[in-house]
Amino acid sequence: QVQLVEFGGGLVQTGGSLRLSCLASGDTFSKYAMGWFRQPPGEPREQIASISWKGNTLYLADSVKGRFTISRDNAKNTVSLQMNNLKPEDTAVYYCAATEVFGYEFDYYGQGTRVTVSS
Repeated sequence: QVQLVEFGGGLVQTGGSLRLSCLASGDTFSKYAMGWFRQPPGEPREQIASISWKGNTLYLADSVKGRFTISRDNAKNTVSLQMNNLKPEDTAVYYCAATEVFGYEFDYYGQGTRVTVSS
């Protein structure tokens, strides 16, 4: 099974940018569709982005569309989330996830990385 580790969280001011990365290991990365979830304080986890194994099919939640971009590099076993124009409501723990079928439930999650956006 695949193991996932996220990098790149931190503290940023409103309007700033951060790039999260997720490194996969333990299995063939290119057989997985990948996604990003987030869990704001006191709220349930929500899916905000996903990308097919080829990278040609994307999903972005309305709350991040136009500000966040998901991409992947199968040669480096990484999936990234570029976050621009960050808002305080983007404050959350961000999780990388993997599934063998795009559009289906995700089976594997990383440990999460915290993003805090100050106003």
